[in-house]
Amino acid sequence: MYCTDSDDLSIIAVGQQYLSGRKPEVFLVPDMKLFAGNATPELAQRVANRLYTNLGDAAVGRFSDGEVSVQINENVRGGDIFIIQSTCAPTNDNLMELVVMVDALRRASAGRITAVIPYFGYARQDRRVRSARVPITAKVVADFLSSVGVDRVLTVDLHAEQIQGFFDVPVDNVFGSPILLEDMLQKDLENPIVVSPDIGGVVRARAIAKLLNDTDMAIIDKRRPRANVSQVMHIIGDVSGRDCILVDDMIDTGGTLCKAAEALKERGAKRVFAYATHPIFSGNAVDNIKNSVIDEVIVCDTIPLSPEIKALNKVRTLTLSGMLAEAIRRISNEESISAMFEH
Repeated sequence: MYCTDSDDLSIIAVGQQYLSGRKPEVFLVPDMKLFAGNATPELAQRVANRLYTNLGDAAVGRFSDGEVSVQINENVRGGDIFIIQSTCAPTNDNLMELVVMVDALRRASAGRITAVIPYFGYARQDRRVRSARVPITAKVVADFLSSVGVDRVLTVDLHAEQIQGFFDVPVDNVFGSPILLEDMLQKDLENPIVVSPDIGGVVRARAIAKLLNDTDMAIIDKRRPRANVSQVMHIIGDVSGRDCILVDDMIDTGGTLCKAAEALKERGAKRVFAYATHPIFSGNAVDNIKNSVIDEVIVCDTIPLSPEIKALNKVRTLTLSGMLAEAIRRISNEESISAMFEH
């Protein structure tokens, strides 16, 4: 997910300053406005609060036949507009809300429109594996957003960084890892070890391990017989008597993490904590997590949690509002985003 070890360290280490209650010190330019769809209203409001502003007045609903209805109820002419909307489930509805809002704002003569997409849906189909007859939906969505009038995209932890190249407009991909790392540092961990749930997450796990006092790392080798089903094969590394920190970019059904936790406990792990940026929690996720041996699941608020997930005592949410607010402030003031992640 990350390019180099040095990039990883700078990206993750900076997160400590965004977890506190500190609000951005520089106010936004007067013509900047925040709008939100119905996907992540609580996160949008938190971002607005961190920026000392209010969400724009827009009526986003449905016509009697279910089509998306949008009306902008304030002047946006020449404004620097940010729309906060994850394209999570119901994915098609939330995506259409976003593009219809963009069109409404564009036709109202907005100066610049930035789509703030904390969770970018349809990202997991980003290539044709073995030339299979399948779509590249990440590219389809990128073209859709570009064609409707989006000038810039701000997102969090894209499933594959190459998706940025699918767009014809600038894309800023910020990371949830700094927020997760700060929570790890505040935990009373005993002899911790960072665990990658698969080979693909090794770079992410290694970066976090280095910042946790250069702790050890383990890797889970698994095979996936079909989509959303994984089988843990064996663990590379010694986890006996240690607190294990599983790190990933998202949790879908939770099957991978739950089986990984079982394998870790069977190898003598003391406690298992699972950290992920995006809490998709689809399918049997509630039952999987409820019945798992995972001690705690920590996620970010890029996707709203269902009441069933909220009812699970072992699931806890961290907010990305501070980091998103700072990124929005920097974009609005024509400042560097990459500078957020420099020491």
